Amino acid sequence: MQVHARFLLAFPILGGLSGAAAAASLAVTVTDAAGKPLADAVVWAEPNGTLPKVLKPAEIEQKGLKFLPMVTVIQTGSRITFPNNDKVRHHIYSFSPAHKFDQKLYSGTAAAPQVFEKAGTVVLGCNIHDTMLAYVKVVDTPFFAKTDARGVAQIDVPVAGQYALHAWHYQMGASTSADQLQQVQVKPGDAPTAAAFALTLKPAAPAAESSDF
Repeated sequence: MQVHARFLLAFPILGGLSGAAAAASLAVTVTDAAGKPLADAVVWAEPNGTLPKVLKPAEIEQKGLKFLPMVTVIQTGSRITFPNNDKVRHHIYSFSPAHKFDQKLYSGTAAAPQVFEKAGTVVLGCNIHDTMLAYVKVVDTPFFAKTDARGVAQIDVPVAGQYALHAWHYQMGASTSADQLQQVQVKPGDAPTAAAFALTLKPAAPAAESSDF
């Protein structure tokens, strides 16, 4: 089984990048402020220079009255399809500035894909089922990954050099658009360059009190 979220690209030339013309990688660990590993954190690396467009389509299905996966990351300009694999109707929408849309889905029907042209965070909901929630992180770079259950993700990059490394989690702060940033010098070779983030999350909502009558 695969334990890392991986995104592998190989480009012989990437304008503006310095360093050895050999592939390299980043091993990124993401935790909360207390050191607990965070799954489903999105990490992405931006080199100096022109970013290649590598548009990889994604899919978010509706199944069991949930969006699956709950967190998706894509490059700007990519498409996402929303197949409804439930036996009930769904009406999905987003009011997020990065991509507003309203799309009715019916059981057994796959709606037309949505194209996400603007970087940012898109929060998805369902007008019929209030508990359904999902997040799309749209980034300008093709070098991205999601952390696994251990809070670890690997990003493969075409060449060694300086990268702006970002991390984001859907439970961060007051705004889902916020992210953390650090500059990383990625070294060439088979061993990945290590990086780490400790993210401050918004407080968990208090559990509802039960009543016995």
